Amino acid sequence: MSGAEEKRPGVSGASGESGASGADGTGATDAPAETDASFEELLRGLRVRHGGELPVFDPEQAPDAPLPLFRRWLREAAASDEPAPHTMTLATAGADGRPSQRIVMLRGADARGWHFGTHRTSRKGRELAERPYASLAFHWPYTGRQVRIGGRVHEVGGEQSAADLRGRSPAALAAALAGAGRQSEVLGSYGELVRAFEAAYERAEREPDADAPSWTLYVLEPDEVEFYQEEARRRHVRLRYRHAPQEPGGWRRELLWP
Repeated sequence: MSGAEEKRPGVSGASGESGASGADGTGATDAPAETDASFEELLRGLRVRHGGELPVFDPEQAPDAPLPLFRRWLREAAASDEPAPHTMTLATAGADGRPSQRIVMLRGADARGWHFGTHRTSRKGRELAERPYASLAFHWPYTGRQVRIGGRVHEVGGEQSAADLRGRSPAALAAALAGAGRQSEVLGSYGELVRAFEAAYERAEREPDADAPSWTLYVLEPDEVEFYQEEARRRHVRLRYRHAPQEPGGWRRELLWP
């Protein structure tokens, strides 16, 4: 068969009718409709996939403070080929108390707390202004680990926020420039988004030190950090640190039932 005669995917032959299209021309197939029972069967059949044998976590050997343990676990997650070990779920709530969550990137973890950046005009930025408390969650399925962190959040200052923006990739800088003052707002059309990002890409190339005034670096000062290690027989280990200035290292360690 010559190249001109080769069938394209989904084309049934000389008639030119696509085998993948439904009667309405939308591309629908004759696959059976999804039901609640079939979807629940799918969920019951799913299994969590790990990167190998799960590590053993002895809570008696844990440090007095949570930061060294967190850094070690993140390094081990990165070494296990976790695709994005530095991403985390950030949960906030505004004045109405209704929670919202999203995935953001960890920008640092030090004696001050856990750092992340966003526009102060975004939904999360507005909610943090109304209620300056948040929760972070890391999930590393390859090593069967989770870390949850809760505490008060505050801004770290304009110069550090600008430095955080300058340290990002050109694409991340462009995204920050495009979203300045608009993140979480209603978008008129996809074309509007494309035009805004193209202009932002061009500016990021011309001005690698370009500033987005609303970009803000935040730090969460933890009062509680929980480490969760899965075990093959579901004898999971949960170790919680609670801020306690009178304790060694400033933290009280507690085991929790899984």
